[in-house]
Amino acid sequence: MDLRQLDMSRRSIALAAALIGTVSLAIGAHAALNMRALDAAKAVSTDQVTGSVSQTSRLALVIGNGHYPDASAPLTQSINDARALSSSLRKNGFDVDMVEDASKDDMVRAVNRLKSRIKRDSVVMLFFGGYGVQAGRESYMLPVDAVIWKESDVRRQGVSIEGVLEMMKEQGAKAKLVVVDASRRNPYERRFRSYSHGLAPIGTPDNALILSSASPGKVVDDGKGEHSTLVGELLNHLNAQGTAESVFNKTRVAISRASEGDQVPTVSSSLLEDVNFSEAGG
Repeated sequence: MDLRQLDMSRRSIALAAALIGTVSLAIGAHAALNMRALDAAKAVSTDQVTGSVSQTSRLALVIGNGHYPDASAPLTQSINDARALSSSLRKNGFDVDMVEDASKDDMVRAVNRLKSRIKRDSVVMLFFGGYGVQAGRESYMLPVDAVIWKESDVRRQGVSIEGVLEMMKEQGAKAKLVVVDASRRNPYERRFRSYSHGLAPIGTPDNALILSSASPGKVVDDGKGEHSTLVGELLNHLNAQGTAESVFNKTRVAISRASEGDQVPTVSSSLLEDVNFSEAGG
């Protein structure tokens, strides 16, 4: 091999080495970019998961009905109760939809708004203050424009409490809280051929907590305070650190003792985990 051939061989080897080095650098850079992209994707995924956990939705539908044309006097406490309870729930992190003196259409629209906002991690609360009637072993919230002459009118013009609970369940709410302050002697009962006082037992679906102002079939007087007996005591306990179940039970005990057993609210629970009214409580 002469010098010219040797020089060409050396150049070929150098060129090949340079080419191999360039390819290696390109592969390394591509791998680094892929790793960065993977790390970024993981970071986004982690942020999304963290966000979904920390942003558990807390929803409340609060209905206060006070001005019923067929009643001899307005239920002023129901309006006061709805406003005070809404304020307290908002301070505790609930997104509250409050409706006053709601017609049937108003109530249906409010329930549909609630339905559209429920997520799988939602804690959902329903409050109703006004007149409630049982019909067919089911309890109904009555709108202010209800025209009722017989028991079947209740089913057509009222809004079923069990129906709202079933909607919450179907939407996958994490927990369902219900407060019903409607065990009043309603102005329609004398029109019925046969009727039952108070409310029927409210069925409790999974992971639900229900507080009613009186035992099934019982009616209670409103008293003369700014708030009903039930809501007055509930507001006293609502901001205390503790679970929703303990708040409801303390309310029940306080009312029972204060009335010497004349009014005993009902608490029904199927909760599978602790639920707190206060965000600070978890």
